[in-house]
Formats: sequence, structure tokens, C-alpha cells
Amino acid sequence: MTINEMKADILIIGGGSAGCMAAIRAKEINPSLKVVVFEKGDFKRGGTIAMGMDALNIVSIPGGDSPEAYVETVGSTVDGILDQKPSLVMAQRSYELMRKLESWGARFRKDANGNYEMLKIHPKGKFCAGMDEPDLKVILAKKAESLGVEVVNRTIATSLLKSEHVVTGATGLNLRTGEFVVCSAKSTIITNGGCSRFMMPHSGHPFGTYDYPGNTGDGWAMAYRAGAKLTGFEFTSNAPLIKDIACPLLYITLTRGAHIINGLGQRIDNEGDIGVHAMLREFNEGRGPVLIKMDHLPEEKIKEIEEILFTTERPIQKRFFEQRGIDFRKQPIELFPTEYFLCGGHGSAGLVVDEHAATSVEGLYAAGDAASVPRQHLTGAFVFGEVAAEKAAARAVSLDWPCATQAQIAAERNRVFSPLSEEPSPLDLAEFEQKVRQTAGDYAVPPKNEWKLKNAIKWMTHFKEELKALKAADFHELAKILEIESIIYCIELSAIASNARKESRWGSYHYRSDYPEKNDAEWKKHIILQAGNIPGETLVSFQDIERSVL
Repeated sequence: MTINEMKADILIIGGGSAGCMAAIRAKEINPSLKVVVFEKGDFKRGGTIAMGMDALNIVSIPGGDSPEAYVETVGSTVDGILDQKPSLVMAQRSYELMRKLESWGARFRKDANGNYEMLKIHPKGKFCAGMDEPDLKVILAKKAESLGVEVVNRTIATSLLKSEHVVTGATGLNLRTGEFVVCSAKSTIITNGGCSRFMMPHSGHPFGTYDYPGNTGDGWAMAYRAGAKLTGFEFTSNAPLIKDIACPLLYITLTRGAHIINGLGQRIDNEGDIGVHAMLREFNEGRGPVLIKMDHLPEEKIKEIEEILFTTERPIQKRFFEQRGIDFRKQPIELFPTEYFLCGGHGSAGLVVDEHAATSVEGLYAAGDAASVPRQHLTGAFVFGEVAAEKAAARAVSLDWPCATQAQIAAERNRVFSPLSEEPSPLDLAEFEQKVRQTAGDYAVPPKNEWKLKNAIKWMTHFKEELKALKAADFHELAKILEIESIIYCIELSAIASNARKESRWGSYHYRSDYPEKNDAEWKKHIILQAGNIPGETLVSFQDIERSVL
């Protein structure tokens, strides 16, 4: 249990898409900056994409649909709960970002005339650029490492360091060696995703989640304890994906001519256009399952779909479909709703940030799924990774090195290692996590009502007390306890936000049976969460929507 004390101009917590791009951009701006990345997994494959990607979801091509048009269309998809400036900045920088990725070797699909393949997945306009890059994550990691970024792998961040009201770095635990890492930093960027392990998946497999199962809300829990504001936690997301494997397939196939049918054999897509909520409604109203039908497509289209799926998006799908005897030319593909989860990329949950990626706490920035920029997807992770790095770098060059006090280090070290014991744990860690997440599925997800939400809050308070009794036999189990703690925080905060929003919004994502109607007059605003001065207290406030663009 050694202590590794280090310093950084910029500390990045999370080495996924946003973290990689932030590290690269910081070094591009100033190669002399010391940039350190804490990555829970391995930097080369860490994060949600892990491998490659079939599309860059949001790109405003010059001469095509404008950034302002994107702001309008994304605003409609999130029922108006959108600060417009960040989304505008993202769209304005998207084309330059795509060209940068191309210069690093990432391949984007083009037609015979050299024009980018643009797919329609938004209500208005075409903003989705087709990509064919199976090694995107490796490209990013190698680029960052070639610039001299220092990566601390297999390290879960445990707490933010503060000097009065300013964040001055973070602590971490190496989940294999038990090394306690203390990094004092002039600027800190949180990029370690949302909370995928929220409720249990329908499969019952705790790691069989749609999003990266290593995303357990660690960054949110740390930032909340440090006084940062959170928002969008009532936006509990799910999506219809391939049954039993929870992999994407919808827009890859639908944009290439596939049809969507329900369990009655009725076609439910509208000439190549369908929303997630329309499909979820089929399940909720008893007309499921929902299936993707491709037997009418020409062979070249089916081969194109197979090429994307089996090399770029999820290569494991090839074996999955082969073992089930499914041929796209003959059988439809069954979809099923995923578990509910919290995410700033596919949803709205995350740290409150402005168009400069700054949080409400000085010295702390956030990007990617950890930040609340609704429906930002991969483009948002890349763009705001860069934006956060630019602001963090400018701040770092004007400051002296901060120093964490020995009292801070000792207190956090004692907190982190206190469960480590040769005594057996009174509760099995896996069973305890399942119990927590099953309770989230019982009380904290749609359909919601006040009784269920208050019970979710009550149970999470109870689980926090039970957590104190857990014992860890090794450092891996110690990290698991830290993850479970973050999951409990996220479930509790989601229930608090959901109870505060006394209306229904975002289709089935926040449906309250006791307030079944959407109420723009009273609730077209943000629900803001922040830690109170009393231990265990969460302050709830409301913030108007920023509409400066449109």
C-alpha cells in the first residue's frame, strides 16, 4: 500500500474518447505541459467505444445543414431541456474535428464523387457522417502516447483534492497493486463517463450492459462530494437493441433500407424513419417484440451492413449470429429494451458545464458522457475534450504547483483502505451490488411515482450504511466497493431529481404515473442537484434554459 505522489499541469480522469482527445489537445497547445491520465482499465482500449466506430453522429458539413439547424433538431429530441450554446459550439467545431481524425488515419465513408456519406438519424437534417474505422480507440491512444502523455493504467479515481473552493487534483487506487496515487494538478478534467451499471440488465448478467460496464458514476460521485452541480439525473435512458447482446444495429440497418416491424408483423417505421420512443411504445403496449427485417434488401446492401457490424461496430456479433443460425437474408433480428442507465452522451445526465466545459467548481472541467450536453454522442466527447483541454491549459500556465496537504492524503487513504481486511465480508460484494441495482429497477426507473421514488431514496440511504460493513480481501474487491458506492450515489440522485420533476417528459424516459402530462409552463427548466452543508443532504434548485442561439 505504497503512496505515489505526482504532479501534473492537467490531470484527466478517464482515458476514453473525451480523455484521449483532451490529452492530445493539451499537448498540441503546449508540448511542455505535464499531462497525466488516470484510466480504470487500459488506455488503449478503455472507455465506451473500446474499439472502432461506424459513424460520427454529429457533423455539420460546410454547404450542408448548419450548426444552428442542429441546435434546433437536438432541442426537439430533448423536449427543449437544452442550453443552446454548448450544442452550437459542438456543431461549429464538428467538421474541423472530423478532418483532424482523417489526418490521423480514421476512415470516413464517401460516395463516388468524393462526398461524405451523411445519414439521416435526426428529426431534421443530415448530421451523421458514416465512418469505417475499427481501430479508432487505438489511433487515439497511440497519438496521445506519442505526444508524451503520462498514463496511469488500472487506477480508479477515488476523490477530488481541494484547497478551499478550488479543485487541486485527485487521488486514485491501483486496483491490481494497491498503490495509492496522489496527483496534485493545476487543472482537472473529468472524462470517466456516466453510470452504466444502474439497474440490472434483463439478462441478469451484471456486466451485460449497453454502455461500458466500467462506467459506474465515479466522476459524478467525486464531483458531487466536492460541491459541483449535477443536472439531468431524472433523464433515465434506455434503447431497443439486439436482444441478449445489447449491441447497436438500428441506424446501421435502417439508413440502408431495412424495415422495422412489430410482433404482429406490422411495419412501424415511416419510410426509413423511426424514433426510439415509437419502438418502446410497441413493447409497452403489448405489440412487441420489435424486429429488424432485411430479407428484401439486395445482396450488396446486406454485405455492407455485415462489413460494418463484423469489423467496426461489434466484431463479436458475427459469432453471435452464426451460433444462433441467423442469416440477415432470411430471418429478422429481434430487439429488446436495454436496462435503464444515466449518461450525458445518449441522454442528459451529468455535470453542469458551460460552452467552455467548465463546471461550477473552480479548476474542474468535464467532457464526454460525464458532462451534461444532451445527445452529444461521440462528437461531443471529442469536441469538449478539446475545449476542456484548451481552457485547462490556459489556466495551468498561470498557476503555481498546488500541494495536497498530508491531512487530506491521510484522510482519503484511510477512507479508501478501511474495508481491507482478512476477515470475511458479512455481505457478498456481487450479491450486494445486485441487491442495490435490483432496487433501482424496482423503484427508480419508469414508470415512476412519488411513493416509488421516495422508497428508492430510503433504500439508498440504508445501503450506504450497509456499505460500511463490507470487507475487501484484495485490491480488486476494494475497487468494487468504491464502484458500488458510486452506483448508490447515482441511484439516489436520480430518484431525488425524478421526484423533483413533477411532470412526464422525454417519452418513456421520465414517465410519472402520478403526473402523466408534460408541463412546459412550469417544468421547462433544469433540475440542479448539489451537496448540502449537512452530511447526506442534497440541495435541489431550478435553473432556466439558456436560449441565446435560436
